[in-house]
Amino acid sequence: MKLKGKVAIVTGAAQGIGRGIALALAIEGTKVVVSDISDKIADVVREIKSLGFEALAVRANVAESKETEEMAKAAIKKFGRIDILVNNAGIYPFKPLVEMKEEDWDRVIGVNLKGVFNCTKAVLSKMIEQKSGNIINISSIAGTVVGYPNLVHYSASKGGMLGFTRSAAIELAQYGIRVNAIAPGAVETPGTKVAGEEALKQVEQTIPQKRMGQPRDIANLVVFLASEDSSYITGQLIIADGGLTIQ
Repeated sequence: MKLKGKVAIVTGAAQGIGRGIALALAIEGTKVVVSDISDKIADVVREIKSLGFEALAVRANVAESKETEEMAKAAIKKFGRIDILVNNAGIYPFKPLVEMKEEDWDRVIGVNLKGVFNCTKAVLSKMIEQKSGNIINISSIAGTVVGYPNLVHYSASKGGMLGFTRSAAIELAQYGIRVNAIAPGAVETPGTKVAGEEALKQVEQTIPQKRMGQPRDIANLVVFLASEDSSYITGQLIIADGGLTIQ
């Protein structure tokens, strides 16, 4: 219960890593605003409440500033404050660069990068008023450490997220707000399972730990960064990839 009494917004929280983060924060005593464009957020809220913790479902498209502003207002109306923002919402439609259209680029950048800006701006005034806050951006090893084919738009968005993290950390330190990023490697989620069991086994063989990451691996890191255990850490990218990128 190291985060007891804190209030967090988690975007992209309907499934996968986002769901794991929402549950992990709740178990540590956080009141969680579970946000996504999917109706599955209601299931996540029910799951959190069944464990005896508080949560609120708020539908929001992070690419739309009006919707992120309403999301922040709903959090404040329900819980009175915002201590933690986890910018997790993201999409990764595979497409070769030679086939990529402007609308493909705009859609990925809009959710993955503009969404981080929109959500951060939406919570900033409250965090500045509180003189405290914690923003955690879920980036990727793609674009920050390595490149991947057919993911130029995704890699660009995640690389941009790292630049945002570092610059925002410098600007917001004066208000008691910390900003950090996490770069997951291959994590087993509903999105990655569509590749098929055989493909995932091949991926596992490229990872020194010989296993895919699990949402809890990223969620545990979020809890650490959201807590006072990491009070002297800001502007950093923390890689969680089972050793994939050190080879």
